[in-house]
Amino acid sequence: MLICTVQIVSAFDLASGEQIFSANCSACHAGGNNAIMPEKTLKQDALEENGMNSIAAITTQVKNGKNAMPAFGGRLTDEDIDNVAHYVLNQSEQGW
Repeated sequence: MLICTVQIVSAFDLASGEQIFSANCSACHAGGNNAIMPEKTLKQDALEENGMNSIAAITTQVKNGKNAMPAFGGRLTDEDIDNVAHYVLNQSEQGW
């Protein structure tokens, strides 16, 4: 007898993060790139170099904006922002 149980529990939703990213971020950050500041991509090495390789750092930037990036704190819920942050970090780890 084979018993297989899989329990997936996560506080974030990568599929939702991808949808939110596509609707709100991809105009400037398609494929993890940066159309405004090409040296500040969402690729893993650039995130590490700029101290942005954590959920907390990405969440803060998405909420508050910085330089040319607008703040999304008033447009997206905290849950949406958290999902986007997890999506971005996951994509950077996968090489976009």
